Amino acid sequence: MTIIFLFIIGTIAGSFMNVCIYRLPRKESIITPRSRCPSCGAEIPWFDNIPVLSFLFLRGRCRFCKKRISARYIIVEALSGFICVLLFLYFGLSAKFFILWCLSSALVVASFIDLRFHEIPDIITLPGIIVGILLAGLYPPLMGKVRNLPSLLDSLLGVLAGGGSIYLAGFIGEFIFKKEAMGGGDVKLLAMIGSFIGWKLVLFTFFLAPFFGSAVGIVLKIKHGREIIPYGPHLSLAAFVAILYGEKILRKLFLI
Repeated sequence: MTIIFLFIIGTIAGSFMNVCIYRLPRKESIITPRSRCPSCGAEIPWFDNIPVLSFLFLRGRCRFCKKRISARYIIVEALSGFICVLLFLYFGLSAKFFILWCLSSALVVASFIDLRFHEIPDIITLPGIIVGILLAGLYPPLMGKVRNLPSLLDSLLGVLAGGGSIYLAGFIGEFIFKKEAMGGGDVKLLAMIGSFIGWKLVLFTFFLAPFFGSAVGIVLKIKHGREIIPYGPHLSLAAFVAILYGEKILRKLFLI
């Protein structure tokens, strides 16, 4: 029952995340007005705004204009529910669970915006860096520490390691290929991730992300001839793997 309840809570959070994904790139308020159909502008009644179920009941179409609703809405809601459950299974109902759930939610929003617009809004990453540093200083278990100062230092090093590593990779890539290899949004995104998970796991994230990115890049190159792919989703996926398995993998690799 707890897992079902948390999945439902996760899908509700996913519904709000969809609002952020749609409105943040358009510089619109995420509070008002109420949700509307992007095609006809009709206000969506509450019974058509039930996560996952409303999409299925309406068969992915607006009740009023019958235009198709993007599958992204149900994907984000279901994904948010699964993330909530997975984090609970690993961390229980702890402060660390809630903190990492908030981070994961921010990563989902950033990833889907990046997929659509090829940008990651600063309004997600810059405040996220500050929040991550503050939480690490106030709650040492976030970094696996018992004292505040070492936890705070780990977070600060995470910001530097995350942002610095991908900035350096972009600089080298630009020098070699004579074109922009990494966007500033990616730098700030990995810096934000580092503020929450520390320098060891953010470096793990940095080295893992290219495996996801290269696989997707090859497919897009073959099917659509695309040279540039949004890198935020791959950083986010690698970060989630690091959150769940990073410590275990590092211990096995380095026998620590």
